[in-house]
Order: sequence, then structure tokens, then C-alpha cells
Amino acid sequence: MELIHHSPAVIRLHANDNVGVAARALAESTPIDDGGHLARQNVDAGHKVALTDIASGENIVKYGQVIGRASRDIALGEHVHTHNVVMLERETSLEGFRPASPTPVTVSDRTFNGYHRADGQVGTRNYIGILSTVNCSATVAKMAAEALNTSEEIRQLGYDGVVPVTHGSGCAMNTESEGFAFLERVIAGYARHPNFAFVLIIGLGCETNQVKQLVEKSGLSDSSRIFYFNIQQVGGTRASIGLARDKILEMARSFGAAERKPAPLSHLSVALQCGGSDGYSGITANPALGHAADLIVGHGGSAILSETPEIYGAEHLLLDRAIDERVATKLLERIAWWKHYTEINGAELNNNPSPGNKAGGLTTILEKSLGAVAKGGASSLNDVLEYAEPRRVAGFNFMDSPGYDPVSVTGQIASGANVVCFTTGRGSVSGFKPSPCLKLATNTHMYELMQEDMDINCGVIVEGHASVEEVGVEIFERIIAVASGELSASESLGYGSNEFVPWMVGAVT
Repeated sequence: MELIHHSPAVIRLHANDNVGVAARALAESTPIDDGGHLARQNVDAGHKVALTDIASGENIVKYGQVIGRASRDIALGEHVHTHNVVMLERETSLEGFRPASPTPVTVSDRTFNGYHRADGQVGTRNYIGILSTVNCSATVAKMAAEALNTSEEIRQLGYDGVVPVTHGSGCAMNTESEGFAFLERVIAGYARHPNFAFVLIIGLGCETNQVKQLVEKSGLSDSSRIFYFNIQQVGGTRASIGLARDKILEMARSFGAAERKPAPLSHLSVALQCGGSDGYSGITANPALGHAADLIVGHGGSAILSETPEIYGAEHLLLDRAIDERVATKLLERIAWWKHYTEINGAELNNNPSPGNKAGGLTTILEKSLGAVAKGGASSLNDVLEYAEPRRVAGFNFMDSPGYDPVSVTGQIASGANVVCFTTGRGSVSGFKPSPCLKLATNTHMYELMQEDMDINCGVIVEGHASVEEVGVEIFERIIAVASGELSASESLGYGSNEFVPWMVGAVT
């Protein structure tokens, strides 16, 4: 993407745009173009300013796409935001659909150093997992992991540590509901994840989410990487913590020390995520990550975009990339589901952007979605997954999920993502064990303020120091380095054990 500068103060992203983005905070009367036009009031960095007179009812255009409609007359140089812009509903259909050509994969000798599993998967980390089926077994899982993480033997055997995967659900649920299916898929996805050498699953015994049923239903019963038990059958919490500790040490010894070995990039699956977006997200970090995603896909790897409410209004761009009508139909079905879901819950898809997004300059969900979709690059859309559904097809995938970051990333990891890339303009501090998470800052101000939490500063793009493609290559190389064992910022701080949040849908009874 080439940035078209009206002046050092304002960026025009497309020749057809009638608004520009403030490259820095603009004081009233700051020149905004070469014609001597001035800002009519103070405009915060990342916010929009009118580049022409815009009549009431006229479309607001950014990225060459409609992001809303003027709710009143807007004068050239005026701040353009929620006070003078309203949402414009979109309807997308398959009329005139033409399948896209699949993105070709380059024969490549590029590799990363990963952990090769017996089932053919390759992990980027070598954790041991303790999974709880229900909130009632969460304390035992956490205490067992805490005791094991103080053990020198675990580290000496080459493991990165023990991760407790706990949550606040698992009971008082309808076993035929979508929410229950989501929970089963998420736990099963983590149980088979390549970043776990093996896992222990702990239940209470009387909960709805029965551990034996979960293991058998998910096809995990014959796996040597899975062991499970119920607290009630073992004899209580203290006995369960002791059994968990003893069994994990036994399995760790039997599996032995693991070593990283070269693996082709086809074994990389990267979760594409954004949180705390701002007016620069769609200009810097998101398109740069999109370029990196295209490089991953071009080398035979996979990238998973998610957050369905945050593609709403930009879904037509993804439909144009769908390889067949089946994929396109699945995407539109998920959009339709979300419209129904928000309606029956007394909400609407445009209750997003969040207050933080709006403070950063994003006005409507259409604007936010157009920037968010940029994370997906330009590769063909090869498949659409339901929440936490295992990825079956390599290349660029879309996974249905809410826009709430922990829930969305939980689903992406359950689908097989072994690296997470997270763009942020306001500043996110999450980690997502067992997968390493790279934080990509959209602007230099936030990067410098929160530098120890950030991995790459994409703000250099808006400052003219690097192109989207150059930063995309930097992200691509950093993904390979982190996949090979280099610690991300959140990992170096020890974060990532509290972000497992399955999507809860339906009644709790």
C-alpha cells in the first residue's frame, strides 16, 4: 500500500478518499494540503479530517471504500468522526460471484527449528499442558502446574514449563448447544496442539463436560500424549495434585528430552489478531502483518484471520478472494448468524468500535473492518472455519469468532495456530500460552511508551522511514525466529497463562 501524503501532516490513503488521516496531532489552522487549506479545529493523531466539502448524506470514503455517511454538512478541513458521521448498512450477496485462483506456493528451502511430534505436527514450543474440563477442577490444575514449574527436572528434560489451561465453565450447560460444542472443540484442540508435548486433563467427576466422553468423542482416547482423571475418583484435591505431579513427571521422563530440528514453513500456522485498534491500524501494522501473512502462505504455511464482527462491512473483500462458492457461502452464513445473534440479544454489529477504538480515531465498524481485514493480506481465501474447528486446508483461512481478543485467540490456537501475531494501537499486554505472541505496535508514541511489551514498531511506516512491505518482511523474519525459540516480549515477561477464554454461547442453567 502506498501512502499518498497531502502534506507531512495528513495522509490520504486512496485517490478517491474524501478524508485523510492526521499523521500527528493537528492544531487548529494547521495546513492540511498543498492548496493552503487549514484544519478548522484541533484534530487528534490518527483521526480523520475532511479533504473536500462533504454534503449531508454524502458517503465518507477512506481506503477507497465507504465507511459511513455524513450526518450533516462537513466543511473542508473539519474533523470527521462520530459527531458528524453515521453508520451505513451493507448487504452482501453471492450475485456475480467468481472464484479466485488459489495462491501458488513457492518451493522453498526456508525452515524454522521446531519440535517434531509423532502425529506429524511441529510445535514452536515444548510445553506440558494441564487442562481442566470444568471450573471445579481449575484450582487443582493451577496448583499442580505451580508445583511442577518449581521443579528443576522439568526444565532439565527440555520442557518450557507446565501451562494450566483453566476456565470458568463446563457445567450447567445444554449438551446439545453451540456453546457446549465450542467448549469441547476448544479443549480438544488444545489437547492435540503441537506446542504441548503431552497433556493431562482433569475433571471433577459430576460435571456436564465429562472428561472420558470428551476424550473419546474427540478421537483422543488412543493418544499416548493424553492422560486424564476425575478428582472425585482419586479422593480429593490434595490426592489429585499429587497424582498430577507424579503422572506428569513420569510422562516427562518417558518422553525424554526433546530437541528442535529444522522443519519447512508449511508447519507454521499463524493467528492474525488485533486489539486496541486505532486510526493507524489499517495503515501500518495491519497491512504489514498482511504482507507477512502472504509470505507465510507463499512458503506453504497457513494464516488464520478471525473476529467476524470486525470484518462486517468488509466481507466483500474476502468474498472476492474465496476459491469456490462453498467457501464464499460459509462466510456469508457466519455473517447472517451474527446478525441474528446480535438481534436476539438486543444488540447490533455496529456497537463496535469500542470507546478505546473511537478515542484512537475509528468511527464506524465499516472503517474498523476495512483496516482489520488488511491483516489477511491478499492471498486466496481457502476455507472458512467455525469457532475452534481444526484447520484442514493450508493457506489463508478465516475462523468465525467474536471480536473479543482472548476468546478469538483461544479459538485460533484450538484450530492449530502455533504462533500469534497481535497488532495494537492502544497497547495490548496479553500472552497466549502455549503459542508465542508477537505484539506489533501501530504507532511510535505507544511503542515508546510500552516498549517492553511490544515486539515491532510499525509506526515507522506512517513516519516515512519504511514501507509496508519492508516492515512485513521484518515481521515474517521475526515470526520464523520466534517459532525457532526466540522469546517474544510477552514471553520474556512470563505472561500468557491467563488468556484461555472459550466462547460462551447459550443459557447457563
